[in-house]
Amino acid sequence: MICIVGLNKFTGKNKFEEEKPNRYYLYEVGFVTGRYVVPYFTLRITLGIILFSALLIYKYRRRHVSIYENIEDFLQGNTLMPIRYSYKEIKQMTKNFKVKLGEGGYGDVYRGNLISGPFVAIKMLKIKSKTNGQDFISEVATIGRIYHSNVVRLIGFCVEGSKRALVYEYMPNGSLDKYIFNKEGVISLTNDQIYEISLGVARGISYLHQGCGMQILHFDIKPHNILLDENFVPKVSDFGLAKLYPIDKSIATLTAARGTIGYMAPELFYQNIGGISYKADMYSFGMLLIEMASRRRNLNTHAEHSSQLYFPFWIYDQLSENREREMEDVIMEEINDVLKKMFLVALWCIQLKPIDRPSMNKVVEMLEGDIENIEIPPKPLLYPHETIQENLDTNSNETESDTGSTSYVEEIASNTLLKCSA
Repeated sequence: MICIVGLNKFTGKNKFEEEKPNRYYLYEVGFVTGRYVVPYFTLRITLGIILFSALLIYKYRRRHVSIYENIEDFLQGNTLMPIRYSYKEIKQMTKNFKVKLGEGGYGDVYRGNLISGPFVAIKMLKIKSKTNGQDFISEVATIGRIYHSNVVRLIGFCVEGSKRALVYEYMPNGSLDKYIFNKEGVISLTNDQIYEISLGVARGISYLHQGCGMQILHFDIKPHNILLDENFVPKVSDFGLAKLYPIDKSIATLTAARGTIGYMAPELFYQNIGGISYKADMYSFGMLLIEMASRRRNLNTHAEHSSQLYFPFWIYDQLSENREREMEDVIMEEINDVLKKMFLVALWCIQLKPIDRPSMNKVVEMLEGDIENIEIPPKPLLYPHETIQENLDTNSNETESDTGSTSYVEEIASNTLLKCSA
């Protein structure tokens, strides 16, 4: 308790005593600062807020310093690295991030110019503290060490505190999705072009799996991650989810499912159908291949018949029954041998069990060979046998999918897009 007592400078008495000599006033007022009195409890709250804020800032900086140190340790341990740019150079290349090419969950992409003249695509990575810099390390570690005509080339990178950027070769025709999903103002590709693109993607993935000294599993094969150069040569891109394994390691170790709903392999969710391996990329490629050949998404909420809601099922029925005319009516174009071959290969790739899917080397062989040499595969399934049987026993023949959901189980079980007819 602190008392503020005023004295009469002439009498030396307390001014309260002069006015009321028999009564004393004691006030718990706090501290005097200049002409103002600061209450004691307010001072405590203010100091508490300051200390708490300082603690948060300290933890934030320490966490990001730790991430930065992890990245620096990785970079120093790898001598075969692309060019390292400063953040100032990145800003100069992009002219202060003037032309934005696109955006995604891992960062925004801008167009830039190298000093020597060529265009480049610069991806500014979003900072996600939970990854501990792993997304950046994954991308630099994978495409930073490889070169293939069907894999996008990493020219350089930037890591400067919390600023991280990846500098890629520029792909003027953008991503594949806008060409196969009929976006306005985009030229239409011929069947032969679609086929050549599919073959190029297969060769790129085959190289990642078996051709570069390490086994690189992509885990996010989809139309948006296939880029096209000026001649429509495809290049596999976006290695933020990729994992590196020795060539002789057949089963991958993952702590959580990764990828994009609609392209994720079922073994990422169902442990009883097989281990996680390069066959997960095979499943994603199969889903991509069907979308390329049909020029439509595999899930169609506007289909006239329930059997067409999940397109791979319907495609299988058409191929097995050889009903080419009906396929032509729905896909709106003539189904020739090239597209039939793509569908057959895709159906092999999306088999439920990983062991039933071919390797990517085999897929390249199938795509390059004659259609007569490709057998019709078993009908693809969405669930393990036990799950299907359980659904049939309860007379529930409706399943769902949603590309915005967070798990394969939710995709299959919580919407009304899929209706499986026995």
